[in-house]
Amino acid sequence: MSPYNEADTRAKLIDPQIKLSGWGESQIEREHYFVKGQPVTAGRIYLVGEESRRRQPRRVDYLLRYQEQMIAVLEAKDETHTAGAGLEQAKSYAKMLDVPFAYSSNGHGFVEFDFFSNQSREISSFPAPKDLWHRWEQYRKQATAQLPSNRVADAGSSYITMRVQQSNPLLYPVCPASICGKEPRYFQEVAIRRVIERMMAAQKRILLTMATGTGKTFTAFQIVWKLRKSGWLKKPVLFITDRIALCNQAYNAFTAFVTGQADPRGLIRGGRFNSNRKLYFALYQSLDAEDDGEALFKRIPDDFFGLIIIDECHRSGFGKWNAILQHFGEAIHLGMTATPRQSESIDTYSYFCSEEPEIPIDLEDPLKGNWQPPAYSYSLGQGIEDGFLATYKIHKVRTSIDKNGLQIEDAQVLGAEIYVPENSKLRDVYLTPQFEREITVPDRTAAMVKHLAGLLKRFGSMDKTMVFCVDMSHARLVARLLQNEFSDLGYSDYAVPIIAEEGEASFWLDQFQDSDRITPVVATTAELLSTGIDVPSCRNIVFMKPISSPILFKQIIGRGSRIDSVTGKEWFRIIDYVGACRLFDEWDSPPEEVTVETTAARTSILEGTVVHGDTGEFLVGASVSALIAVNQQISSIHTDNNGYFIIQNLPTGSTRLSVTGKGFRSRKVTIETERDTTQTVTIELKPQGIPVSKIRVNGLEVTIADEATFLMEATGEQFTLAQYFDYTKAKIIGCAPDWKQLHEIWTVSSLRQAFLEELEAESVHIEVLAEVLAQPRADQFDLLAHIAFSKPIHTRDERVEAFLNYEQQFLQSRTPDAREVILALLEKYRLAGVQEIVNPEVFRLSPFREMGQVSGVAQRFGTINNLRLALDEVQQRLYREEIV
Repeated sequence: MSPYNEADTRAKLIDPQIKLSGWGESQIEREHYFVKGQPVTAGRIYLVGEESRRRQPRRVDYLLRYQEQMIAVLEAKDETHTAGAGLEQAKSYAKMLDVPFAYSSNGHGFVEFDFFSNQSREISSFPAPKDLWHRWEQYRKQATAQLPSNRVADAGSSYITMRVQQSNPLLYPVCPASICGKEPRYFQEVAIRRVIERMMAAQKRILLTMATGTGKTFTAFQIVWKLRKSGWLKKPVLFITDRIALCNQAYNAFTAFVTGQADPRGLIRGGRFNSNRKLYFALYQSLDAEDDGEALFKRIPDDFFGLIIIDECHRSGFGKWNAILQHFGEAIHLGMTATPRQSESIDTYSYFCSEEPEIPIDLEDPLKGNWQPPAYSYSLGQGIEDGFLATYKIHKVRTSIDKNGLQIEDAQVLGAEIYVPENSKLRDVYLTPQFEREITVPDRTAAMVKHLAGLLKRFGSMDKTMVFCVDMSHARLVARLLQNEFSDLGYSDYAVPIIAEEGEASFWLDQFQDSDRITPVVATTAELLSTGIDVPSCRNIVFMKPISSPILFKQIIGRGSRIDSVTGKEWFRIIDYVGACRLFDEWDSPPEEVTVETTAARTSILEGTVVHGDTGEFLVGASVSALIAVNQQISSIHTDNNGYFIIQNLPTGSTRLSVTGKGFRSRKVTIETERDTTQTVTIELKPQGIPVSKIRVNGLEVTIADEATFLMEATGEQFTLAQYFDYTKAKIIGCAPDWKQLHEIWTVSSLRQAFLEELEAESVHIEVLAEVLAQPRADQFDLLAHIAFSKPIHTRDERVEAFLNYEQQFLQSRTPDAREVILALLEKYRLAGVQEIVNPEVFRLSPFREMGQVSGVAQRFGTINNLRLALDEVQQRLYREEIV
């Protein structure tokens, strides 16, 4: 008897053994179950020109679950392989799914890899469900026993109520899709489990880093669902954001908690707090709103909440959420961000990751030190690789003055009008970062808008587009100019400025977010749309605003990364006029240094007064905060009637003061404190005054200097059109050094197929070449010969007509039935190219379908081999050198 193939090995040998160990084949059958052929990714989206395609999703042969919890993977090989042949593949899946056990089998034995011990072993039978769960639980207990003493002391707190299995939130089901509309993806399951594990181990500070568009809010909802429904978390939950739209999105995401009897959700706003809810949603601003001199959050008992979720926690700022979290210090604090750990967000990571174990920054370079990573990270790059996020194409553009700078003296010589307000100072040269901040150049903006309008007309005039501008006035101008460019479409709201969360802009935002709405098509903005606003149908992200922050850049890119099934959007375009895409280089960079909290003795005192910078008068009610280390802050202290303040218990060293007063410009001052010493300072605040006006330059000729539009998926390089042609030419010549060899390769099906696959692997797509050369009906061979060897381009129509003129003798030598097949194949070639006529699927189409498909067509040539020979000869004659 011949050996079983892989499918038979699974069905006849492996399945029975797994079932014998107590695993069911479905959740309905048994709570400990396995799923076969489970796709865990969606398949990466890649681009060929403007067309998106998907690679095959990654599938696990067996994914085993203990109740709701993924616990093991098993890869199967057929009988001709050893039992351990699939172990490395199983380990790679186990790492991705974050499960502790990986198995490989050929049906006659199993090889196990245990990620706790990092060891493998051969086993004769598959482990029972409870055995695997028990081993995992033992590992957790060992890990808890190694916690720092301050956390072990908390292990008996009210958060840990695992006396009965029903209270274990890890095993409690997630909210089903029938209620909440969707099921968690694999990475969301991993995030949910890791967060809950840390909570159960009495960890109070936790961070999730998940790329925009990967469902941070949905993940948080499922965490809360398991905690609340299992009974593990008794106290209320607080969800904090800093924008109205984000707060409303979160509130709506928790709708599944609403029953016919009650709605446990509550919004904290307008200075009101209802203590009878279980799920609260609030803006920082609402919690910090003062009534009779006291912030609202201070009127809520400090032990009221059991869990506080901080959305977009990288936007912490000096004193923004710190005082609120300090007040509710006994609650679990779960931070969520789409931002990798970089210098801008190091304080966020230091706060939320302070209880995480340290790991090396670089395993190969111990000198770089250690850092404390988040509970879980899922990056934009991984989301694109898995196919859950849209991929992107970059279109870089520079105007003449962005490329060379605006030389004021040259502009004057050329007759430009330059208006310099009284409170402004004129520079000699202006570069991209100064445009529209210090100096407004309407001709530059007009050139950009004109160019952008041309791109949108080429790519799709009705594709949703976000344009990020320098400030509100710039956003209004760009919207007005774009509206003029597309006025002929008949929409009064084609392009609109969305620069506020109230009024007409709020209405436009709702319309813009709706995939079913036609307009607005273009939204211009300064800051408002950069984070948290979901517009799945957005196809174009446009930078007219210089960006220096990798965090802000990543947030903005996330506006386009969502896949939209309504409009069929699977990729988006980045149109960059200001060089913002240079920040891709820092996308997920590891930290270069680790900042630690200060442990110095706090015996220093700082006192002082805050005064009016012009008159010297004492400022009453000015706010003074002290940042003494990363996320170690002494909250706002208000000056008394004499402008006086005092801050005690300061450490020795640098203390950074933040001083604000109503109607005054804020100041940040660094004071060096000394041990056991009281220092006295006087801090002057200047009135806000009139903002400095922008310099204006009119009558300047601004042109588009250069464009780069081709991103090589294989190499990551980006090319202009000319560079792409040079790149393509080099790749063609690398395979076929002269025209004769190219011809020889092209006229043999197997050689041609291998050649095309090699070109595609190097990001050379003939469809793209036809598009940019405006030759949609050109023969593929002729396009390649034109680029590599300057040969003339012939269309497929021309080659068919030449064939019919020169090859009548060949056609007349065939039977009428065979001749009918050849003529039909020529028409298929005319439509789609030579690859179409060698594809067996072509014989499923009309008119071959009516001929009896492959078997019927073969009969017209006598045998299937004769059909193959005829196809080869047709190809040879189509590409005879003298035929055209």
